[in-house]
Amino acid sequence: MPEATTTTSDLFEIIRTTRSMRRLKPDPVPNDLIRKILEAGVCAPSGGNMQRWRFLVIRDAGIKQAVGAYYKRAWDEQVGPRYRAGEPAPGMNRERFLRLLDAAEYLAAHIHEAPVWIVPCLEGGPPTRASGSSIYPAVQNMLLAARAVGLGATLTTLYLAFEKEAEAAMGLPDGAHSYAILPIGYPMGRFGPLRRVALDDVVFADHWGQPYRDF
Repeated sequence: MPEATTTTSDLFEIIRTTRSMRRLKPDPVPNDLIRKILEAGVCAPSGGNMQRWRFLVIRDAGIKQAVGAYYKRAWDEQVGPRYRAGEPAPGMNRERFLRLLDAAEYLAAHIHEAPVWIVPCLEGGPPTRASGSSIYPAVQNMLLAARAVGLGATLTTLYLAFEKEAEAAMGLPDGAHSYAILPIGYPMGRFGPLRRVALDDVVFADHWGQPYRDF
């Protein structure tokens, strides 16, 4: 179990320290913590308040192994080589970039070992830009809630390279589509602080490119 100091109720501290935790311990996670995370998810807004979201909680080792195999295949065949041949994100040096890739590769090899997956889904037509906007606020709420209770998590969609096969392995019915996997567990590393580009580089005032200044 993590030390109590990894939990916090300070919203802005939670936001500043919610890193993507890709290395997770296989230790069991109490059901009451998963319920708290799910409750945070359904507190999110949704288009027209339709609440077409559904959340599949997966602990079954066989399902995780089957879907995890598609995830690793997507990493090995498509995503990993593309990232390895690419350039670091703005503001990230090569060393940090390689550490990030190592963590992503670790997740690809070990995602099935995460004790709990939450798979956010929507009922209805195929995924679209508009429908996605109704599930991702719930996803972010759950990521922040996981951080608040001392659990590591990350949003990942690599398995969607084999969407039909993975969703069949999850047992999703016709008309239900998954949008991500959130592997959840106690983190091997530490939370935050985050490193992001400066506001001056990404925030404009009234017109694109015009510097933002506090009023």
